[in-house]
Amino acid sequence: MDSESSVLMKEYVKMMTDMIVLCATLALSLFFWVVSLTINSFYGTLQPVSPWRWLFSILVPLVMALRAVKRRSLDRSGALAALFVGFVLMMANYSFSSSLLAFFFTSARLTRWRGAQKKKIDPEYKEGGQRNWVQVFCNGGVPTELALLYMIEVGPGEIAIDFRKQYSASWMCLSLLGALACCAGDTWASEVGPVLSQSQPRLITTWEEVPAGTNGGVTPVGLVASFLGGVAVGATYFVTQLLMVGDLHLADPQWPLVVYGGAAGLLGSMLDSFLGAHMQYSGFDSSVGKVVSYESATTRRICGKPILDNNAVNLFSSVLVALVLPGLAWGIWPR
Repeated sequence: MDSESSVLMKEYVKMMTDMIVLCATLALSLFFWVVSLTINSFYGTLQPVSPWRWLFSILVPLVMALRAVKRRSLDRSGALAALFVGFVLMMANYSFSSSLLAFFFTSARLTRWRGAQKKKIDPEYKEGGQRNWVQVFCNGGVPTELALLYMIEVGPGEIAIDFRKQYSASWMCLSLLGALACCAGDTWASEVGPVLSQSQPRLITTWEEVPAGTNGGVTPVGLVASFLGGVAVGATYFVTQLLMVGDLHLADPQWPLVVYGGAAGLLGSMLDSFLGAHMQYSGFDSSVGKVVSYESATTRRICGKPILDNNAVNLFSSVLVALVLPGLAWGIWPR
């Protein structure tokens, strides 16, 4: 009886906690809505955001962050950072937030996939990933900044990608999508390539065979995975556009978003590998029998210099993709 009553008490506490969180979220979203209405009444230049948008922008990232902590995909600092990133992206544009969720969910699942096999390759592997705030901001910092600029440019809401009517806003949308697809492509390649590849990785700079886990090592399977990771993010953005934007028939075609996402994923993964081969140290430590990122008496250097860590390489790759790829898309986007 004691165990049964204990289980019932835990369920009751959980239910009450969920109710308190929901009520607090409702109160906070209504407060922000009233504030936006008040500011609009004084200045008249800001379009008030609907209470539903406030609610979703607070509730969905909160639920996702709590779920990620429970499943050990994020630690507590990572959850707080993800809460901020998710709020900004969902407030700005639902297509942004859906793409972020596609990246996060697929990356978290792939990180846990065949974890025992990955432990044999990566000495720093953590079950579930357990990303911290630094990793969250290195992957989500560029999209967050672009989402803030987007809200300054056009305000919260969804728009079609159309360079003729919304040049700068379309550029920001594609930059944000490119950054997320780049991160997704790199993660998919890192999580799928070492597990499924039947051949040794080759260093992207010299094309020499290197041990699995070497920074800058690529495989055909990993490159295909990076393209598919970008496609997953681009397709999510495209589907959200179909659901949320009402005047797509008046704008340029939106299907290139899927191809654009795939290109960003592949390019981002290759850039990450190129930077990793030059600016991340990789050496084979005979004492542990694995590729490591530190120098020691038992380590034989493979490539790279200890200039950047993996988080910095991810950040630089996403910045480069966000800056370069929209310009290429503008030149070839079908009108």
